[in-house]
Amino acid sequence: MQNLSGVLASSTIPDALKTVLTVTTDTCIDISNALKQGSLAGILGMAGNENVQGEEQKKLDVISNDMLKDALLACSAVRAIASEEEDYIVPATTNGEYFIAFDPLDGSSNIDINAMVGTIFSIYRQTGDAPAIETDFLIPGKEQVAAGYVLYGPSTMLVLTTGQGVNMFTYDPTNHVFTLTHENIQVPQETQEFAINMSNQRFWSNGIQNYVGDLIKGKEGIREKNFNMRWVAAMVGDVHRILCRGGVFLYPWDNKDPSKAGKLRLMYEANPMAMLLEQAGGKAHTHTQRILDIQPEAIHQRVAVILGAANEVDKCLSY
Repeated sequence: MQNLSGVLASSTIPDALKTVLTVTTDTCIDISNALKQGSLAGILGMAGNENVQGEEQKKLDVISNDMLKDALLACSAVRAIASEEEDYIVPATTNGEYFIAFDPLDGSSNIDINAMVGTIFSIYRQTGDAPAIETDFLIPGKEQVAAGYVLYGPSTMLVLTTGQGVNMFTYDPTNHVFTLTHENIQVPQETQEFAINMSNQRFWSNGIQNYVGDLIKGKEGIREKNFNMRWVAAMVGDVHRILCRGGVFLYPWDNKDPSKAGKLRLMYEANPMAMLLEQAGGKAHTHTQRILDIQPEAIHQRVAVILGAANEVDKCLSY
């Protein structure tokens, strides 16, 4: 069985990108080890401050962000980083070749109950002869050169694409390496499983209300088949389930806060997950367009998300 370093060594991606991926995934192993200590290390609970989105930070949000930030800023191939937990981009090496955007700990509300969380990352190639600024970072998702996540669950798993399909690696704690366990993941085009936060139902558009209503009606409804609903409360967990066994995930536009187009961040969550889903044969859209075609307007921009089984995404959009 191949490990991650062997897979990267045999790939045709540039050496500098291999370095960025290695630094990122090695740091995620350190985050995984920190998570395993939990209360024993005094790292659970609230940090006592808010991030730029106005969300109260958990201690592990801050710890994991600092771990990735420190490691990536020390990597000469990195030109700048952007994090969900940072107000602004952070320039690194001016002549570095890669930008990396990341959500250091997706699903952090799950930390204190020992449920699934993960790290999501998105990498772009962009060079320049001056320190990077935010407008440099506003690159459509279709220009990503790599994307992935590390899921911290019963086992720690890395899911990665460099634009040539999706592979899954499982962390081997005995040898301290990610080992390739699933190659060329493909998402079935049809599904009978959906994930959505039903507590927001009253705020959804009429189209989404009708779509989910038809799913719930099952065999007796217009869809003529029964659907199961799942909700992990961490995008990384719901997307992992789709990549493993199919399904569709929705965090649609709603009118709870009309100033926000959606809940999920384009740069740190929607773009990398959209690249993974498309590389696995699925689809990823907002309610109006393909996610990877969006021209970002700000690094913390939010969007609606509908992703997963290609035919089910199309069916949802038809509403």
